[in-house]
Amino acid sequence: MKHFLQFRDFTQDEFVYLFERSRQLKALFKSYTIYHPLKDRMLAMVFEKHSTRTRVSFEAGIHQLGGSAINLTTGETQLGRGEPIEDVARVVSRMVDIVMIRTYDQSIIERFAVHSRVPVINGLTNQYHPCQIMADIFTYLEHRGSLTGRVVAWVGDGNNMCATWLQAAAIFGFRLHVSTPPGYALDTRSASPEELAHLSVFEDPMEAVRGAHLVTTDVWTSMGYEAESEVRRAIFADYQVDEDMMHVADPEALFMHCLPAHRGEEVSEAVLEGPQSVVWDEAENRLHVQKALMEYLLLGRL
Repeated sequence: MKHFLQFRDFTQDEFVYLFERSRQLKALFKSYTIYHPLKDRMLAMVFEKHSTRTRVSFEAGIHQLGGSAINLTTGETQLGRGEPIEDVARVVSRMVDIVMIRTYDQSIIERFAVHSRVPVINGLTNQYHPCQIMADIFTYLEHRGSLTGRVVAWVGDGNNMCATWLQAAAIFGFRLHVSTPPGYALDTRSASPEELAHLSVFEDPMEAVRGAHLVTTDVWTSMGYEAESEVRRAIFADYQVDEDMMHVADPEALFMHCLPAHRGEEVSEAVLEGPQSVVWDEAENRLHVQKALMEYLLLGRL
C-alpha cells in the first residue's frame, strides 16, 4: 500500500506512468467514454481547510471512475470535538477504500497515514501541495513538453507550493528560481541535499524570472494567515507577476497559478488572462491527474 503525502513519495518513473495515464483518462473524459475501474469504491474527503478545486476535482474524479465520495468536515464530525486523528484514521479506513485530507500541519496527515488501512492522499497542507504540482507539470507537458533542463521561476511567498516545486525539481531535473520578500523565504530545513542543488535564490524577482520557461506564483496571504493580509500587501508589492516580468522570461514561457487568484496583487489582470497563461487548463488538470493517482493507489499499474 502506498500513500501520496508529499511529492517525493513517488519516483520519476511513477510520475511518468501517472502522466501517461492522466493523458489517457483525459482523452476518455473528452470523448464522453464511460470508464469505471473503481466501481463501488469509496473515497472519504476530510476537509479542515475550505476548498473549491480540491473538492470538485476529487468528487467528480471518483464519480467518473465509478466510485463515490463522502465529504467530512471538522464542523460535522467528531474531529471538531477533539477526537484524536489516530482514532479517526482507524475507524474511517475500515469503512472506505481511499482517503484524501486537506488540513493544516503536515504532521496531521502523516499521523493519519500511519494508522490508516487504506491509501491516503495529501489534498493540501501548510507544508506541501503535491496534487497541484502534479497538475502543473502535466499541464506543462501538454503545452511545451518535458521540464527537464528548464527553469521554473517562483515569485512571492515561500509557501507549500514553492516547497513542493523544490521536491519536483530534484525528481525531474529542472532548476527552481525563487524570489521572496525578506522574512518570507522558502523553509529548506526539510529539503534534501539533492533538492537544494536544484535551487537558486534571488533578491530581485526580475532576475529570478529572467529566461525562465515557467513562471508561477500564489496568493500573498494563504489560508490561516488572513490577519496578516494588510501587512503582506505592502511587503509583497514588488512581487507582482506583471507584463514587464513576463517580458524578461523566455519568449515561450508559460504562466501558472494554482488559484484562486487576486488580480492586481500577486498577478496582473493582463498576465492572468493573457496568451501565456494556462491557469484554466492547469485547474482542469487537477481532475485528470487525481483520477490517475486514485486509480494507481487502488489498482496499481494497468
